[in-house]
Parts: sequence; C-alpha cells; structure tokens
Amino acid sequence: MAYIEYFYAAHSAYAYLGSKALQNIAAAAGREIRHRPYDLRRGIAGVGSPDFKTRPQHHRAYYFGREMERWAEEREIPMIPAPRHHSNDITLPNCLLIAADNAGCDVDALSHALLQAHWVDDADLADATTLATLAQNLNMDANDLLARAASEEVLAQYEANTAEAVERSVFGSPTYFVDDDMFYGQDRLHMVERALKQPYKTTWRA
Repeated sequence: MAYIEYFYAAHSAYAYLGSKALQNIAAAAGREIRHRPYDLRRGIAGVGSPDFKTRPQHHRAYYFGREMERWAEEREIPMIPAPRHHSNDITLPNCLLIAADNAGCDVDALSHALLQAHWVDDADLADATTLATLAQNLNMDANDLLARAASEEVLAQYEANTAEAVERSVFGSPTYFVDDDMFYGQDRLHMVERALKQPYKTTWRA
C-alpha cells in the first residue's frame, strides 16, 4: 500500500499540530497521503466517545489547553488557544478538501492552509469567502472547488468517509492508517514513521 490514510477534520487542533510533520514523514517514505476528511462530531458519537462539551473540565483544560500549548512549542509552530468560530459547521471545509482531492489539486497544501488559518489566524472555515481566498492563494479555482464541495457526489463521499471512520473505530482526529494498522493522535507520528519502515508485529487480539 503506497499511501497513508488520514482521517481528520479541517478544524482539528491536533490535525493542525501534526500536519507538517505528517507531510514530511510521508515525503521521506515516498508515501502518498490519502485525505479522508470526515464529520468528527458525528464520528465521535458513533464510536461511543463523549463529545467535547460533556467531558470533565479538568480533562478539557489539560487536553485542549496545556497539552496543545506544549505541542505547539514542541513542533515550533504558532497556535492560538481558542478560535472564535470553532463551533461552526464543519461540512463545507471538509467537503472542500474532498473536492480539491477529486480535482487533482494539491490537497496537502490546502489542508494545511485551512488548519493553519483556523488555528493561527482565527479564520472561520464555515465561511465560503474565507475558503475561496485560501484556495486562491494556492492558485486553485475557488469557484469550481466550492461548487464541487456542494455537489451530491462530494457530500456522499463525505458521508461515506464518516461511516467508514465509525466502522473502523476511528476515535478522533487525526487518525492515520499504515497498511491497515491504526495510529490515533499526532503524538503517534513517530510510530507512523517507524511503521513505514518496519511494520509492527501483530500478535495481540482484542
């Protein structure tokens, strides 16, 4: 399998933290990244995990506060603590990524641009004008991509990605598959890198 499957959402904090590292790892290994944007909120519910708002306050303060701050420093990238538009609908940006992939655009670049805009520039990824600007900055046909993003074909693909994420027990964003071996969280990217060179043994069964 000459690719890494990448399940994530366009607004995901930890997808942003691992975005460039993933791209560097894939390039070094000669692997393509297969982007599988999905509805993270429905996906989390689908695998039986509690949503973010119902998790204990101390958990949210650690995992979505201090831990993010440390990883931003570790990765040497800027990051704001709480984008104002984070609760907005995530369908359009996720579908824009699918549309870009279908159109043969550089989805690696667009994905990182969306994540960075949200977590550095406080961009509203539910806003079509914002998305158009981000696509245009990468010399992509924004009008075409936005039209594709709203098409039945792309919406069906988005639903299929979400259903598959639930079926494969994807716990959250980002999740990576290397030859069907699942790695959850950008803090497992060193293990992804190792698996690309030498797969982990499979002896345990749930």
